[in-house]
Amino acid sequence: MSDIEIVQHDATVLHIRLDRPEKRNALSSELVEELHGALDVAQESAVRLIVLEGNGKNFSAGFDFTGIDDEPLAQICWRFVRIQQLLQRLGTSRVLTVALAHGRNFGAGADLFAACNWRVCAPDATFRMPGLKFGLVLGSTRLADLVGAQNAAQVLDGSETFDAAQAYEMGFATRISEKSDWPDVLKAASEVSENLSPVARGLLYEALSEHDYDRDMALLIRSLSVPGLKERIQGYLA
Repeated sequence: MSDIEIVQHDATVLHIRLDRPEKRNALSSELVEELHGALDVAQESAVRLIVLEGNGKNFSAGFDFTGIDDEPLAQICWRFVRIQQLLQRLGTSRVLTVALAHGRNFGAGADLFAACNWRVCAPDATFRMPGLKFGLVLGSTRLADLVGAQNAAQVLDGSETFDAAQAYEMGFATRISEKSDWPDVLKAASEVSENLSPVARGLLYEALSEHDYDRDMALLIRSLSVPGLKERIQGYLA
């Protein structure tokens, strides 16, 4: 059984819904690999718009810690690396990417939202990034790019929850929209996606972005390599 639902996949649009509502769409290894597979398909086709949303009560609760006590440390580290690679693929995509978030979203789920070009959240959406509670650096520099270093430090240092209004004010979200209006948002996104070819859009994004994804990966690896990661995660979850 798939952990993602392809809502629409035609010549130009790939609309993906995270589909683990019983786990609040937490990012299991299987779900992350399915997302990579979907991006592989998009990369080899004429897709100009990628949409991500979540089924159930929220967009994503972030990294799936289910069974973490019995999971080998190397596998845990690899799972975080694959999430970082997923964020990088979205962040450097040559097509327009749209994330639609609602409900309570955490950690890597918030990072997944942040990796997209259009970041649309429902009024009830909240976000929290607690990774530094267990010493993990994932998505921090991307957050700083979006909201500024001072706001990022405040959010990350205190693992603060911020709501839709705060997300929009900081620049973390690009729009607040009721879920009932999301079809109109996607119609507008589809129209915009047709304005430029993927090559031209990719060049535009490259010209406008100064984000260093290699540095992101290096910071993640450094944080993963600090001894005691598994114990820190267990302490966070306790």
